[in-house]
Amino acid sequence: LMSAKLVNVSFPGKNSEDCPGYFAGEGAKGLVVIQEWWGLNQMMVNYVDFFASQGFVAVCPDLYRGEVAVDHEHAGHLMSGLDWKGAVADIEGASDYLRSKGCSKVGVIGFCMGGALSIASAVLGKNIDASAPFYGIPSAELADPTSCKIPIQCHFGNEDALEGFSDPKSVDALEQKFKDGSVNYQIYRYDNAGHAFTNELNKDAFRKEARDLAFERAISFFNENLS
Repeated sequence: LMSAKLVNVSFPGKNSEDCPGYFAGEGAKGLVVIQEWWGLNQMMVNYVDFFASQGFVAVCPDLYRGEVAVDHEHAGHLMSGLDWKGAVADIEGASDYLRSKGCSKVGVIGFCMGGALSIASAVLGKNIDASAPFYGIPSAELADPTSCKIPIQCHFGNEDALEGFSDPKSVDALEQKFKDGSVNYQIYRYDNAGHAFTNELNKDAFRKEARDLAFERAISFFNENLS
């Protein structure tokens, strides 16, 4: 599977190489939408279109450069092969691109692997103003959450079973780090929701009520911090 048919822009990313992406929206508030471990697929396009409909200029950088996972094994392989620091540079490139389109401030929102990268780019990114990670936490080697200097609003499902990545115990540890660093943070936890609860194309995981509430919170958070 390839993402090429979904790509409609490109911009300088890691090592100054071109990063493809899917872009939509107009206005002054930018949003970098960061992919799940599957790649830039239809769900990511749906997310970008949704946030564009809510008044944001949104772009999803294609961190896998065209590849889209066909199953869990392939997704795991693509994610384990990812250059995470390079991905943060791609996200910074996407933020620069949105600024070149007239955005005065840019936030990041991401899901699963993209959630972990939303935290990483909040810590390491030079040009990110606010971050809303969903069910993903980066390794301590990549990014230390205690040194996050921007507002961050996190969303996790209480039924999430991915140990060390997004389960409740990992969220507790993340919250402690935010407290230790006096970070401007919010953490929302959703009952009866597990990993990927916002993904409407994943029928087993999708929880509409939790998704609607989480997106309402995220939109209000970005409206406040990107204005």
